[in-house]
Amino acid sequence: MSTRKSTFAVVTAAALICAAATGCGSGSSKSGDKKDIKLGLALSTLDNPFFVEMKKGAEAEAKAQGATLNVQDAQNDASQQANQIQNFTSQNVKSIIINPVDSDAAAPSVKAADNAGIPVVAVDRTVNKAKVATTVASDNVSGGQKAARELAKQLGEQGNVIVLRGQPGTSASRERGKGFMSAIKKYPGIKVVGKQAANFERAKGLDVTTNLLQSHPDATGIFAENDEMALGAIKALGGKAGKQIKVVGFDGTPDGFKAIEKGTLNTSIAQQPSELGKMAVRNAIRKVEGSDPDKEIMVPVVTVDKTNVNRYS
Repeated sequence: MSTRKSTFAVVTAAALICAAATGCGSGSSKSGDKKDIKLGLALSTLDNPFFVEMKKGAEAEAKAQGATLNVQDAQNDASQQANQIQNFTSQNVKSIIINPVDSDAAAPSVKAADNAGIPVVAVDRTVNKAKVATTVASDNVSGGQKAARELAKQLGEQGNVIVLRGQPGTSASRERGKGFMSAIKKYPGIKVVGKQAANFERAKGLDVTTNLLQSHPDATGIFAENDEMALGAIKALGGKAGKQIKVVGFDGTPDGFKAIEKGTLNTSIAQQPSELGKMAVRNAIRKVEGSDPDKEIMVPVVTVDKTNVNRYS
């Protein structure tokens, strides 16, 4: 009995000394260090499966790290998103993650956050003319080039193509379009006969495709800058989708993969939205803790078609 009391006294004394010495190695756990890290995530929209997956990835990483994440949906309204960034700034969050509605319009509120000493991480889309700690994104130019090569292969390097553009003002739309157009020019037998914005929306993709097909009934291929617009185009095409008219999308959403399995969507250039969300949170926390992440962090894109869709769906 006296031996047990003696041992307890030694352990207790050691623990008190260790506490007074601020930690003794494992005394401060990683999650404990991060429990007071509050982050803000301003998403362009949650009316899109891609950004829902990004949100899930971000929330999972914040939970794993023991940080608090406040998610706001701008509903594709740049003014609303600016107000959300201003609110995050006034709430003194440790870092803000933004997926801009508009890469130019986001600049003033991002500058204000930076001036307040709050580092900003851009995810999926860049912020123009404003300082950010890092941009976590897919290589959209390379992805657009992959899309052009895939569509050319599907068409046998001959045909007339319609392009559905995304949200005007977004870096994702600009870069995907740039990549696609630069690569499709290498196929002289293919002509881009129509281009129009459908704002990354399925319903708009349906309407725009319907109108463009009236002007260009000889179209044999469609490139949509995201899967949502591609799914709208597929609805407009009916039985021609994936057969007489080849369709290539971008993002790699669950609904996109289902369309590939059905044969109505030929290919999707798949991003990894959950991974984008995780990497954005991870690097926001790194910045808060004093590390400097790379200025650009690229999450790879993959080409998904009927031969490999089972690996991703």
